Amino acid sequence: MTQSDRKRRSTRVSKVVSTPTATKMQVIWQNENVREFLAEFISTYVMMVFGLGAVADMVLGGKMGSYLAVNLGFGFGVTIGVHMAGNISGAHMNAALTFTSCALGRMSWKKFPVYVLGQFLGSFVAAATIYGLFYNAIIDFSGGKLMTTGPTATANIFATYLPDHMTLWRGFLDEVVVTGMLQLCLLAIADKGNNPTLLGTQAIVTGILVVIIGISLGMNSGYAINPSRDLPPRFFTFLAGWGSQVFRTKDWWWVPVVAPPLGAYCGAIIYLFFIGSNKRQEPQVLENPLAFEDHKISVLPKTTSHQHGVASLTPVSVYPEDRPSALYHP
Repeated sequence: MTQSDRKRRSTRVSKVVSTPTATKMQVIWQNENVREFLAEFISTYVMMVFGLGAVADMVLGGKMGSYLAVNLGFGFGVTIGVHMAGNISGAHMNAALTFTSCALGRMSWKKFPVYVLGQFLGSFVAAATIYGLFYNAIIDFSGGKLMTTGPTATANIFATYLPDHMTLWRGFLDEVVVTGMLQLCLLAIADKGNNPTLLGTQAIVTGILVVIIGISLGMNSGYAINPSRDLPPRFFTFLAGWGSQVFRTKDWWWVPVVAPPLGAYCGAIIYLFFIGSNKRQEPQVLENPLAFEDHKISVLPKTTSHQHGVASLTPVSVYPEDRPSALYHP
C-alpha cells in the first residue's frame, strides 16, 4: 500500500468517526434555546466587561477614570451587546427586562431560565475577567485588604452599594423608578406602531439611553437596574475574598434583584396604558380562508384585539417577530 493510499484511507476513517459527533454537535448548536443562551451570555459578558472596566478605572485610576466614563462604558457596552445578540435572542442582557417580556406574554416563561442563566454566567465571567486584569491595581489600592466600605473599598467595582445619604427603602424606590424609566423608554424606541428609531439605529439609541439614565439618575443607588448586572459579580466577590460583607453591608444585596423587575413591569404597563391604548389602529382587509372564495372580512392588526371597544395592550419588538427583544441595560 502506497503512502498516498494510506492517507486516503486515514481520511475516510477520520470522516466516518467524526461525522456522528459533528452532526450531534451541529444539532445542539442549532437548537434555539442553545443559541439564545449563548447570545445572552456573550452579549452580557461584553456589556459587563466594558462597564466594570470603566468602574475599575474610576475607583483605582484616579484621574484615569470618571463617572462619565462609567456611564459611557455601560452605555456603549449595551450598544455592542445589541449588535451582537439582537437578531438571535433580542439582546435582553437584563433579567428585569426578560421578566417583563414573559409577564406581558411577549415570550414563553420556559425561556426565562435560559435567558437569565446566560446573563448570569456572562456577568459572572466578566467579573472574573476584570478581577484578573486589574488584580495588581486592586491589591495596590486596597493594601491587600479587600473591603466593601471605606476609602479603600474595592467591592464597589463589581456591584452596587448604597451610599450613606440613602436609606434601604429609598434605595428600593429609586431602583423601581429608574428601571421603570428604562423600560418605558425602551418600549418607545422599539414601538413600530408609534415613532420608533430609524432602522439600524436602535442599538446606538439604546446605549445613549443608558448613558442618560446614568448621568441623570445614577447617584442615589448606582443604578443597578438589572439583577444580571449586580448579583453575579457580587457573588464573585464573595468567592474571591471579599467575604460575606458583600451581602451584609446595609442589607442591600436583595434590592437590585427584586426592585428592577417590579420597576420594569410598572414601566411597561405605564407605557402601554398611556401610549399603547391610544394608538390609532387602521383596519385591514384580509381574505377569510374559512368563508366563500369572494368573501372578505375587515379586521384590526394582529397585535391588538377588541373586546367591548377596548384594545388589548401588546408591546412590539424592534427585531423580527420571533425574537423577543427587550433591547436592554446594565
